[in-house]
Amino acid sequence: MKMKTNGFIGIAVTIMANVVLGGGKTTYTVVDTGQRQCYDESREIACPSADSHFSGQDGQYAGIQPAYRDNGDGTVSDLHTGLMWQKNPGRKMTYDQAVVGNRTFRLAGYSDWRLPTIKELYSLIRFDGLDPMPTLRDERGLKPFIDNSVFKFHYGKEEDGDRIIDSQYASATLYTGPSMGPDGRKVFGVNFADGRIKGYGTRMPGRGEKRFYVMFVRGNPEYGKNRFVDNGDGTVTDQATGLMWQQADSGKGMNWADALGYAGTLHVAGHADWRLPNAKELQSIVDYTRSPDATGSAAIDPVFRASTIRNEAGQVDYPSYWTSTTHVSMNGLGDRAVYLTFGRAMGYMHGHWRDVHGAGSQRSDPKAGNPADYPQGRGPQGDAIRILNYVRCVRLNTLPRR
Repeated sequence: MKMKTNGFIGIAVTIMANVVLGGGKTTYTVVDTGQRQCYDESREIACPSADSHFSGQDGQYAGIQPAYRDNGDGTVSDLHTGLMWQKNPGRKMTYDQAVVGNRTFRLAGYSDWRLPTIKELYSLIRFDGLDPMPTLRDERGLKPFIDNSVFKFHYGKEEDGDRIIDSQYASATLYTGPSMGPDGRKVFGVNFADGRIKGYGTRMPGRGEKRFYVMFVRGNPEYGKNRFVDNGDGTVTDQATGLMWQQADSGKGMNWADALGYAGTLHVAGHADWRLPNAKELQSIVDYTRSPDATGSAAIDPVFRASTIRNEAGQVDYPSYWTSTTHVSMNGLGDRAVYLTFGRAMGYMHGHWRDVHGAGSQRSDPKAGNPADYPQGRGPQGDAIRILNYVRCVRLNTLPRR
């Protein structure tokens, strides 16, 4: 057996992994994104000093660094989350085949494998990957958003009718809102080729059933389950992760640099060490049982307060929220940052604005610019480009600054 660890490990890592809050050990460890570099509105820069422009971004903080053990039997153990993974997803399968396989899969003597939830699956994402262009036909020089020195990773294969970026891994989490697909189902998946969460129809119009990569998981049934406590002072503590959150949001949208500045100057409940959450931290508080169309709410626990907006289709909706994580392109540009949708993930398709990817999706926006320059969104599904996203800050004393 060999153990692999990645990146900087600070003194506070052990403290954070074993922190006890409210009388119970944390059960939902949010592992670091692996992003070490810092960026301005377009390019890599030296990480700024405290209180400087662009200070407070993901690359400046060292959380719990990924640590895996290859068990030598086709499985990989995550030493922080308590999850054991199938190492090699093999060939793609339909969602129905994945559900059946969930019940019959056997590996390394274990029979209690399951299809991972979207939060379990997202625990594996890394943001030191490079986002390919959708039209790319050659995977040379690319880097996926998963540790491919530990897990067997596959880009989409042309012989399967796929693009390079078609490396969507299926989860067990279905979207509670409507689907454009022929069967009315939308399953959340992580695309480890381009570093996104989207809701995917399980059938493709005119192409039959969509096929996904699948890695089954076992262990730690509490992973991904929040234990929120309203502290009565404008903050919410998640006893499962050990993170403390701003209960309200910023109340207005802003570009990425301003979002970093807002977090750096926030004072709530006597605390001045608030920061913009990284992608994995923010995704940890998404409630995938909720959506505007299913529950008339944002995709977040009601202990939080969420602003309302009018979306591109004129509907009452809920904002997307910035993270401190840069979404780096294959050319090395860092002009986009990651955001999570807590309302509909709008896109312009077939002449209409609609919820193309579902509340709880993770995409990326330009860090600066004018949203009016994107009247029909961007990309194959016309992803809405807002640029002026909202902010919900986080804090945790045991997280050191790099």
